[in-house]
Amino acid sequence: MGKVASLAALAASFTVVAGQTYQRLGACPSLGCVLPPDQSDFLPGQYFDLRVEVHAPVNGSEAYNDGKPDEKFSVTITKEGGKAQDIAKFFDIEEPELEKWDFSWYEDLYAEDADAPSVVNVAAKAYRRLALYEPGTYHVELSYYGDKTTRAEWVVRPLATKKKAKNVILFIGDGMTTNMITAARLIGHKSINGKYQSLLQLDKFPVLGHQMTHSLDTYITDSANSASALYSGHKSTVNAMGVYADSSPDPFDDPKVETIVEILRRVWDSAWGAVSTAQIADATPIALTGHSRSRYQFGALVDQALNSVTNYTWTNQKGPDVWFGGGAEQFYPGKDSYKGEDYYAKFADAGYDISMNKTSLLELGNSSKALGIFCRSNLPVWLDRNVYTDNLADFTNDPTGAEGPALDLPGLKDMTLKAIDILHKRGGDKGFFLMAEGASIDKQMHALDYDRALGDLLELDDTVRATIAHLKAIGELENTLVIVTADHGHGFDVFGGVDTKYLSEQSTNRAKRRAVGTYQNSGLSQYTDAAPGVSYNTGAHFPVNWDPRYTLAQGFGAMPDHRENFRVHKNGPRTPAAEIEGFDEDDNFANPEDNPDGFVVNGTLATDEASGVHSLTDVPVFAMGPCQASFGGVYGNIDIFYKIASCLGLGRPDAKAGGDPGKPSCSKSHE
Repeated sequence: MGKVASLAALAASFTVVAGQTYQRLGACPSLGCVLPPDQSDFLPGQYFDLRVEVHAPVNGSEAYNDGKPDEKFSVTITKEGGKAQDIAKFFDIEEPELEKWDFSWYEDLYAEDADAPSVVNVAAKAYRRLALYEPGTYHVELSYYGDKTTRAEWVVRPLATKKKAKNVILFIGDGMTTNMITAARLIGHKSINGKYQSLLQLDKFPVLGHQMTHSLDTYITDSANSASALYSGHKSTVNAMGVYADSSPDPFDDPKVETIVEILRRVWDSAWGAVSTAQIADATPIALTGHSRSRYQFGALVDQALNSVTNYTWTNQKGPDVWFGGGAEQFYPGKDSYKGEDYYAKFADAGYDISMNKTSLLELGNSSKALGIFCRSNLPVWLDRNVYTDNLADFTNDPTGAEGPALDLPGLKDMTLKAIDILHKRGGDKGFFLMAEGASIDKQMHALDYDRALGDLLELDDTVRATIAHLKAIGELENTLVIVTADHGHGFDVFGGVDTKYLSEQSTNRAKRRAVGTYQNSGLSQYTDAAPGVSYNTGAHFPVNWDPRYTLAQGFGAMPDHRENFRVHKNGPRTPAAEIEGFDEDDNFANPEDNPDGFVVNGTLATDEASGVHSLTDVPVFAMGPCQASFGGVYGNIDIFYKIASCLGLGRPDAKAGGDPGKPSCSKSHE
């Protein structure tokens, strides 16, 4: 504390501004914290935790009470129109023990530059595994320091006990925006005189809406807390999933909220699965079962998916029925698996059939639970798996941990169709839920590798097309709500055309930029024109020629310094910015080995960022099937959860026990 005391005078001179870059605790703007915070919504019967904290900053602009937090605080809850009740008595639970800890934070950039942290002492309690069953408005009040209060208004959404859809398939194009969909349509579908001769499958959906992606405490979200909003109906903070981030040192004790698949298993005992072209412990797939402040606890999150959350029996059957993706390093024993243990063996012991390549995936039966892990890290992207296949040999990603590449790789379509067959069999009359993610739309957009990103978007669209056909073939199309959306967006757009030959042959930056044509000089797409002697076995709805002379002028709003020539990167994924020897660590410049014939584009981000970042943009929601009409319009990302939960009849007056779902009432008109 000596150093803290000596810094107190300096830190106290810093002023805290509303909307500051750094926040003491995002969901807690005052010295008293109620988590879930003000404006939280709940599904009737959804399990959640309540954490309350009282902060006593030792130094800085908020220093209070000599750094001694009030340990005799009280918490009450009032249903609108009723009387306030002690929180423990209201929920009929024992009063939890008092917890104490401290943490530090920087109030602003000046404080960070001066290495002058503010230290906060905390007194807290956690009320675990609560549920509200009656719809309506509730007011929670934390009283502390004698005259201070923090209030939170909670809303329990209306009951929804009727199951209108037997199955739900949620496709997530990670990072996918309307502008990317437009670009993918342009390169994958031929047009004549401005009229497309074919369309994306997404273009054929009967209902289109848009969701707002704001995080709880920031405008710009990441994939963890945006997935958490989609799956639980509760907003969180960057890097957190299935929890409201508190200030404790433990990333796993934050107040938890129950997710869609946990409720679905508990209420209807339906089957569920997840498919991703990322590592399966990546944010979007793992948030279905993950409850942690840190998305980077990969091994522990894999264990949670198999064994549920410690001390929480939220499901009556452990583990997903289907889990397909990458991330083998979290499964074979070693430094990246949970406690160094063999999770292939643990899943096998739990009754899972194990697959490690496309051949064995397609040979799986449909009756048993299935784990398919096909490589280390993320799956190579569609473009490398189907066009520039020589690049696969450069990967060191064998799923057993052995040296060498994984070459017998499935794609998103292979994994999704197999998952549907298994879930259809295992779910039976109780139905199923499947999340299928096109992950590298986002990952390649981060790297400004637009061709690879758009290739994966076209793969997602092709998978949606095949899924609809397959559902029809097995007699489940009318029973299945199909949704395609994103978790967040990027500031990407197409603004013209480029003569890449001319650009490459010019000697100065300004001359190279003349190759970018706008308006009447933007030209037409050459992607779908067959190049002489070139034939890729990629099927319909994908470009034939990925390296035309005249290509798209496309780019980002939030990007590092980089060089741009607008051509496909044939030799593997792109690295647009990098550290250069002789300069400070984390100081990134345009990568001199990337697009050496291109021109320099000055970045818009801090120089410690080596890739593009997410943006504020709303993202589209496509829907077809039962309840489709409810997905039109503009709404928050949490509403995706409530719309799905309503369609599945999960909002119940008493969801402690499951019931017989009977036969879903599926309207053929999909109204």
